[in-house]
Amino acid sequence: MHADRDDLHRLVEELPEDEVRAALQDVRRRRDEVRRTRKWPPTWFGAARGRRTDTAAGSEELLADGFGRQT
Repeated sequence: MHADRDDLHRLVEELPEDEVRAALQDVRRRRDEVRRTRKWPPTWFGAARGRRTDTAAGSEELLADGFGRQT
């Protein structure tokens, strides 16, 4: 995906000045369509519910206990 985005940037830079406005309108139209159709929050958002609400506050404790390590 990154290569496609880089290619898009390169192509935009190569556009003649008199075509920039039309290209910009097209990109904005596409962006607006994505925004209209994208559901937020996504259905998976909040799917994992836990009992602890202080995970960030206890991060040092979790890391000290080897959080994320295979034992």
